[in-house]
Amino acid sequence: MSNELSALEQQARLLDPDHAARAQLLDRVIAYSQQYLDGIADAPAYAPPPDPAEFGQEATITENGVSLDHVLSLLGEHVDSRSINTTSGRYLAYIPGGGIFHAALGDYLAAVANRYAGVYFASPGAVQIENQLLRWMADEVGYPATASGNLTSGGSLANLTAIVTARDAHGLEGDLIPRSVVYLTEHAHHCIDKALRIAGLGKLIKRIVPVDAAYRMNAQALDAQIVADQQAGLKPWAIIASAGTTNTGAVDPLTEIAQIAAARKLWFHVDGAYGGLFVLCPDGKTALKGIEQSDSVVVDPHKTLFLPYGTGTVLIRDRQHQYAAFNAHADYMQNILDEDGELSPSDLSPELTKHFRGLRLWLPLKVLGVTPFRAALAEKIHLARYFHEQLQRIDGFEVGPSPDLSIVTYRYCPKRGDVDQFNQQLVKALQQDGRIFISSTVVEHKVTLRAAILSFRTHSGEIEEALRLLKHHAHALEQQA
Repeated sequence: MSNELSALEQQARLLDPDHAARAQLLDRVIAYSQQYLDGIADAPAYAPPPDPAEFGQEATITENGVSLDHVLSLLGEHVDSRSINTTSGRYLAYIPGGGIFHAALGDYLAAVANRYAGVYFASPGAVQIENQLLRWMADEVGYPATASGNLTSGGSLANLTAIVTARDAHGLEGDLIPRSVVYLTEHAHHCIDKALRIAGLGKLIKRIVPVDAAYRMNAQALDAQIVADQQAGLKPWAIIASAGTTNTGAVDPLTEIAQIAAARKLWFHVDGAYGGLFVLCPDGKTALKGIEQSDSVVVDPHKTLFLPYGTGTVLIRDRQHQYAAFNAHADYMQNILDEDGELSPSDLSPELTKHFRGLRLWLPLKVLGVTPFRAALAEKIHLARYFHEQLQRIDGFEVGPSPDLSIVTYRYCPKRGDVDQFNQQLVKALQQDGRIFISSTVVEHKVTLRAAILSFRTHSGEIEEALRLLKHHAHALEQQA
């Protein structure tokens, strides 16, 4: 038995390298990450994906390990240099991801210490840090001291948390669900529909409220529809507004909607996953006026605070509603009740097991302060306005509404041929070029191009290059037609 245990221990100790081994591993990982970061400025924003068959064989898990150098070479060849490069300042598609270096340091430290951040008793310091972050974001949004929240994996789980809270606060269950009504526009993020289904509200009535010429919810049409539904014996329940839609970047008229929600006694939820944290800069705060009157709001630090993916936030105006929806107790947890009045994340969300994701936000904010984040967000708004203005000076391009935040919609109109098909070809040409990466969508049944300007590495030089490449490829395609 002792010989067997000794052999097992020797193998198991590979999981716990000593100081010298750790130093070697860190040296290799740091060298790889430095090389990657040093090359971002010149790396393509898009490159063809890897051969799935080739990489599938290389990525297979085996009984015996391989060298870290080999693993890093696989990452470099098949992962970090392929497909869309969200770390590039010339990545202007979808909603750009973040990845500031200081956040990576926070993730590293959180993973090394592996503090359990689900309940206060287990790691009071970690939970206090996360609660401080939530309080800071609530203050910036304009929520009162009664607010609570939760750091989630992203906007989808954050929106689900808000919807479940609103469901329970209004007592939606059983036969009441098919008579209840939620109001939103066609531009609401698709995760809202998913959240409604997961929350057991798939059979409630969804009213798609018309939008104005700038794709913002029509408040007058909203109010008229609510009144009509009440008169028909239905139960208007919630309004879901957008603080920056993914499709067009539009911000719904939040102040008007808040007044309607208060007068009609509806829950007012704002999906600000993309745009909500623009409240940190003056122009953004003006565009988002009224967000402070909502009952719940979602913001994603992995978008507007440039963090790595996996960092969303839900904020609830009245913490009692959130606590009532999610708190739970068990006999085996009797020794970990909070003793200092701090709210535990496990009592405010679906999660019990939770890693210390707040450190990736707290460390950068403590080290850098808030000022660089405010400046970066203000810069993105101004870059979007500049991009919108300059596109109008290039023959053949037509633009959508002036951007509320940092998303610009536009398309190229060739002198002949199918416009939708031409714009799809333009997207493909730019992808093949690889120097910039843009996305397309459909607005009012028209193929429309989008520039989502949000990367912390996107500055005026990157925008000038995007304008130059758009002009070059659009005119080249038109000449070929």
